[in-house]
Amino acid sequence: MSEPTGKYSITMPRDVAEAAKARSGPSGLSAYVAAAVARQIERDNLNELIKVAEAEHGPVTDEEIQTLRDQLHQARLEQTRDGANAA
Repeated sequence: MSEPTGKYSITMPRDVAEAAKARSGPSGLSAYVAAAVARQIERDNLNELIKVAEAEHGPVTDEEIQTLRDQLHQARLEQTRDGANAA
């Protein structure tokens, strides 16, 4: 069962609304906008967590970020390779 919904009136630039409407597909504009707002809330929450962590531990350096990106890339390559070997 889905969560209760409410009806809201929002204002946005016409070109943004038309682009969203064109991309919304069969689920409709309301579902498309709701998903976009939910993603923004997730990003806002993540940014708050990052601020708290950086206040406690200091900012993450560019080198640390690149190291983690490299590790993620390597893990994806291994996962793809392992999946190909299992087939």
